[in-house]
Amino acid sequence: MVKIQISPTKLETGRAAAAIAGEILQEILTSKAIARFIAATGASQFDFLNFLCEMEGIDWARTEMFHLDEYIGLPADHPASFRKYLSERLVAKVHPGQVHFIEGDAADPELECKRIGHLISKEEIDLAFIGIGENGHIAFNDPPADFETEEPYLIVNLDEKCRRQQVGEGWFHALEEVPRRAISMSVKQLMKANYIICTCPDKRKAEAVHDCLSIERPITPMHPASILQQHCEAYIFLDKESASLLRR
Repeated sequence: MVKIQISPTKLETGRAAAAIAGEILQEILTSKAIARFIAATGASQFDFLNFLCEMEGIDWARTEMFHLDEYIGLPADHPASFRKYLSERLVAKVHPGQVHFIEGDAADPELECKRIGHLISKEEIDLAFIGIGENGHIAFNDPPADFETEEPYLIVNLDEKCRRQQVGEGWFHALEEVPRRAISMSVKQLMKANYIICTCPDKRKAEAVHDCLSIERPITPMHPASILQQHCEAYIFLDKESASLLRR
């Protein structure tokens, strides 16, 4: 059953999510040589990653990181590149033992999906850090999301609401600058993670949170994050603003 925790502020939401994520990572590393995890990006992850990187007792050298999604055609040094985001906000701070980035500017995106998909399929994924988009997406699986594909990574078209969110968060100056396609981890691959930590603060996420997590709402590809209700170890961290439309 999905577990939802609501904190009073965005900062406390990030702190609470990091505390659980760090605890799970430490527990995994007591029984396994390597902990394999998935890292997400976006404004919702700022506080979470800051607190997680400050935690003591995590042997990051024994972790292996996979990248959730990346724009097609965007170079790694672009300000909106998710490789740049994760390099600066996670990798450079804690130095995971292995890092697998999606090369969004690869000459052949289909081959890049196969390359990174082969790597992630070698062993189970222990833990995934994700958010929920304003349109309810997880990774870049915009509605209607593909709940059936077995491919670990796929090429997706980004809908306008998703692209407008990227402008609203300040990654791009205008809608026409936002790429229309991306490489994204698939829903099924994401759901294979043994644990999911989903951090989703902010008033602008309230409608998506209601549509995806309200018990009276159906699980449907039209609200991609609703699939999290089927995960047995999914932890959802909200602030009072993002949870404002949920029934208590």
